[in-house]
Amino acid sequence: MKMLIDGQWVEASDKAWMEIRNPGTGEVLGQVPRGTLEDAARMVAAAQKGKIAMRRLTAHQRYEILNRIAQSIETHGEELGRLLATENGKPIPQTRAEVLVTANIFRGFAEESKRIFGRVMPVDAVRGNERHFAFTIRQPLGVVAAIVPFNYPVELWGHKVAAALAAGNAVVSKPPSACPLTLLKIAELMEQCGLPQCAHQMITGPGALIGDFLARSEGIQLVTVTGSTEVGVHIAEIAAKNLKKVHMELGGNDALVILADADLEKAANAVVLGRLARGNGQICCAVKRVLVEAPVYDKFADLLAAKARVLKVGDQLLEDTDVGPLINENAAMEVENFVNGAVAAGAKVIAGGKRRGTFMDPTVLTNVAMDMPLFKEEVFGPVVPLVPFNTIDEAVEIANASPFGLQSAVFTQDINKALDIAYRLEAGGVIVNWSSALRVETLPFGGIKMSGHGREGVHDTLEEMTDQKVVVVHNAFPAMNAG
Repeated sequence: MKMLIDGQWVEASDKAWMEIRNPGTGEVLGQVPRGTLEDAARMVAAAQKGKIAMRRLTAHQRYEILNRIAQSIETHGEELGRLLATENGKPIPQTRAEVLVTANIFRGFAEESKRIFGRVMPVDAVRGNERHFAFTIRQPLGVVAAIVPFNYPVELWGHKVAAALAAGNAVVSKPPSACPLTLLKIAELMEQCGLPQCAHQMITGPGALIGDFLARSEGIQLVTVTGSTEVGVHIAEIAAKNLKKVHMELGGNDALVILADADLEKAANAVVLGRLARGNGQICCAVKRVLVEAPVYDKFADLLAAKARVLKVGDQLLEDTDVGPLINENAAMEVENFVNGAVAAGAKVIAGGKRRGTFMDPTVLTNVAMDMPLFKEEVFGPVVPLVPFNTIDEAVEIANASPFGLQSAVFTQDINKALDIAYRLEAGGVIVNWSSALRVETLPFGGIKMSGHGREGVHDTLEEMTDQKVVVVHNAFPAMNAG
């Protein structure tokens, strides 16, 4: 496949290519251009034409285009879902769902494109300004650069690109190097939906090379990134040199607090679905630390371990697979090293713990100390450490003792305790009686501390992707008593 630059499907300027492989089998699925700085510069230059064309579209035109894109994604949902599973490694039921969620995201932003409201300001509230009239309008930023990770590439791309287009911006997308094929296919579909030329472009190539260029380019007004905290900090440092806006959804080390009165069966299912199975454990807001009140700790550990042992690990294209391969063998080895390091320091594996190539068995550990890297750092794979606590204050202190603050969760039958803990947890979102790996496109999603800043969601992202302008009509009301 080729990349989309200046309305054309092109190779890299130096004719270099990158192979894309099935992470489970190693089979070569295709190749994409290894984009260069010359290609990136050409793309950003073309985006300046795209932003002018997008700014001229009416709200109803943007609405119609975004709806056509949503329909096209949905129509090709099975094809896209299979391609995504093949290149990404998530089980195919999950990738089908991801594609359909992306269609819903485009539909949601289509509706929001008609609701970009300004305000009328009461200037007469300030003495001496009684005769003036003022109002605000929201206008597109210009060009938005979307840098997308490998774990949920289609859905996370949709949150960025649909929002940017709804707001009237041009967009340049950098898909993940490991799995760009599905997004390139969607870009092909978008070209048939009535977008102005260069309203959306897509470049493939090394993330550091292209991402750094976009962050420092004066032709980009906003960089929106989902990725690791290290990547986010690096991009923000570069962007700060020309005061470019950045929107960051970064890493997490999400805590789940289970009180003794909790429905333990439901809590165990939430950990399985929100950590061990979904996304093969490669989710930024997945449960990564499970804190269990001491009286039910052993019971919960046994229950979770039993559920983990029966999960089917294997070919992501089989309908009954629960856990597929991680994105590559290096990623799987990194997860294995976290587990082995914890075991060497005294932790006990009660389920899983084994790696085979890119496949990591769903793993549950007890006897985990809070100073172990497995507990302190973000582990991107199907691994769950269990830690007991004695009081709610202790649980909240442990949960908050982290540089991350993306999402958290609490299980209890006591609504007062649930709300108290939710209020005290330092996170962008708290889920009560389910996994932290819950995201609804109509809700604001994002973190605090080193998990980023800004919020994504169909009611929130347009604020990030527009500028507010104040218009004042001097002496609009000459008869007004200036007192």
